[in-house]
Amino acid sequence: MTGTILDYLKYYGEYSFSERPFNDVDSLVLCQFVYLKFDGMVPLVTDNKRAVSLPYLRQHEKFDLMFADVRFEKNNRALFEAMEKSKRFGKLKLNCYINIVEPEWETQFSAVTFFLEDHTMYVAFRGTDESMVGWKEDFNMAFQSPIPGQLYAAKYLNMVTGRLHNDFYIGGHSKGGNLAVYAAMTCTETVQDRILKIYSMDGPGFPQEVLDKNGYDRIADRVIKILPHSSMVGMLFESDTRYKVVESKTFGLLQHDPFSWLVKEDDFDYVNHLYGSRKFTDDALNDWILSLSVEDRKLFVDTLYNVILASKATNLIDFTVDLKKSLTGMVAAMKDVDEDTKKAMKKTIRGLFEIAFLRLTPKKKMLQSKNSKKPS
Repeated sequence: MTGTILDYLKYYGEYSFSERPFNDVDSLVLCQFVYLKFDGMVPLVTDNKRAVSLPYLRQHEKFDLMFADVRFEKNNRALFEAMEKSKRFGKLKLNCYINIVEPEWETQFSAVTFFLEDHTMYVAFRGTDESMVGWKEDFNMAFQSPIPGQLYAAKYLNMVTGRLHNDFYIGGHSKGGNLAVYAAMTCTETVQDRILKIYSMDGPGFPQEVLDKNGYDRIADRVIKILPHSSMVGMLFESDTRYKVVESKTFGLLQHDPFSWLVKEDDFDYVNHLYGSRKFTDDALNDWILSLSVEDRKLFVDTLYNVILASKATNLIDFTVDLKKSLTGMVAAMKDVDEDTKKAMKKTIRGLFEIAFLRLTPKKKMLQSKNSKKPS
C-alpha cells in the first residue's frame, strides 16, 4: 500500500501503539493535527484542567471552527474522521493549548500537548499559518536568535513537562519543527532526559553558531528531520546532513504540504536524496544569505517583507487572489534594490506564490462551483 497519511490511518489505524510502536508517520499525523483551530475547545496551558477527547471535540458547538483554515479544510476534516474512528488515535486526548499572534512583535505561536494511548505525550508546535506575520517571523530567523516564537516554545515545554511527568515526543511541521528542536536544546536538563524523539518535519534549520551556542550535540542523536523530495523550507539554514527524504505526490514547493507525503505500508516512502537542482538552489540561497553580516541579513529580510507588503495583501491567500495587483506593487517596491538582493528576493517570493497557490486552491474551487450554478 502506497498513499498518504489518510491512507495510513485507514489501513494501520486498527493497530494500537502496543501492537505497532509509535513511528515517523504517526508524528506527521500529529504535526498536521496541531494546525486545527482549538480555540475555546481545548483547555489552555494556564487553565490546569482535564484533557479533552476527540468525541468531546466532535460534540462541541465550535467544532466546525476547527477547520477554518481553507487551505486544508477537506483534508483536515478527513484527518479528524480517520483519527476518531481508529484504534490508534481514537483515545487521543488534548490539553495545554496556546495560540498567540502578536503582529507588533512579529510573532505567531501555537502549541498543544497530545496524550497517546501508550501513556506517552507528544508536544506539538504549529507551523507557520496563513498570516503575513507568521512568515515574517520565519524570515527573522536569518538574523535574530532567538526569535520570540522560540522563546515561547522553550517556556511552554518547561511549563507543560513540569506539570505532566510522562516521557514525551516533541515535534512540528515547518516552523513548528524548528521550534521543537530549539525547545529541546534549551529546556532544563531534567526535561531533556525525558525526550524520546524530536521531530522536525520540513522545518527550517539553524545557523551553525546557534547550534553550537545551545548545545545541539546533547540532543542530536534524537532529532529526526524529514524533508520532502524537493524541499526548500526545511533546507533553510540546514547544516546537519542527517535528514531523511520522503517522496511526494506533487512537485516543487507544493511538497511542503504534509498531505502530499507518500507512505508505504507503515513507514514513509523514502528516497536517497533531494532533487539535485533543488539542493543546488537551496545551497546557493543559504550561502548567499549566510555570507552577509547580521545587519545586512536584517536589511534583506526587512526589504523583502516590505516588498511583499507592497502587494497590499494581509495573508497568503489574499496574496494570490489578484496576482496582477500583487506583482505590480512588488515590482515597484523593488526598483531601488541591488541585483543580488533582487535575485534572492525573486526566488523567495516565487516560493511564497507556490505555497499560497496551494492554500488558495480549495477556495478557488468553491467559488468556481458557486459561479457555475448561477443562471446564464
